[in-house]
Amino acid sequence: MSDLQYFTEEGLQKLKEELEHLKSVERPKVIQQIAEARDKGDLSENAEYDAAKEAQGHLEDRINKLEIIYSNARVVDTSKLDFSSVRLLTKVTIKNISNNSEMAYSIVPEPEADLKSKKISVSSPIGKGLLGKSVGEIAEIQVPNGIIKFEVVKIEAA
Repeated sequence: MSDLQYFTEEGLQKLKEELEHLKSVERPKVIQQIAEARDKGDLSENAEYDAAKEAQGHLEDRINKLEIIYSNARVVDTSKLDFSSVRLLTKVTIKNISNNSEMAYSIVPEPEADLKSKKISVSSPIGKGLLGKSVGEIAEIQVPNGIIKFEVVKIEAA
């Protein structure tokens, strides 16, 4: 059995929509491509058929992986979150001690991470380093360029 994966309601809905799209739109497209390639004759030398079958294999792998994730998905009840320390689904404002720059990130499950949207994975180095820290605490986080110290300035609902 696979590990449980935690999602926000929004993240789980996106996963469900992607899975439905792959099954109801992409799968029929690939089946149609295979049928068209098969109609062109000898399959032993039909590159179009081979490509369509390979695309089908990749699609089915993706669908299977998403089905496993979806079957093991759990939604986090944000109404019961404790904001006394950094946890999954909290928004944390941190200050880089070396240059006093502040930034705010939401700590989210790995599948929902999106740096452009200021959502970092709970399993990323920064996410791991901030977990459990309270306002005023310093997190020393190992990054490729060395150790960066961040002060936790604010914790709120994501």
